[in-house]
Parts: sequence; structure tokens; C-alpha cells
Amino acid sequence: MGIGMQEILVIALIILLFFGGKKIPELMKGLGKGVKSFKDGMNGKIDDEQQEPKKKDE
Repeated sequence: MGIGMQEILVIALIILLFFGGKKIPELMKGLGKGVKSFKDGMNGKIDDEQQEPKKKDE
């Protein structure tokens, strides 16, 4: 149940018709920033956990 080339083209055509050609670069830029922010947040969370070992109850 994968997405084929025809489905990708149909989705791209719908997006183009819905948003217009001038808005697509802005949308992709925003999406890229969001993904980068998410990755940075996940990496920061992992780095924080590695730097501070958990304290054991005495």
C-alpha cells in the first residue's frame, strides 16, 4: 500500500491549484523550518538526557 508516482502527481496538482504557484515556496520554507525546529528539539532533548544522569533514590 505505497504511494505511486501517479498519486504524487495528483497531490502536487491539487496543492498547486489550491495554493497557487507563488505561495508554494513560502509554504515549503515554513515546512522546512518546522521540521528543522522539531529535529533540533529532539536532539536537544536527547543531549540533555545524556549530560544529566538520573539520580537514584537513597
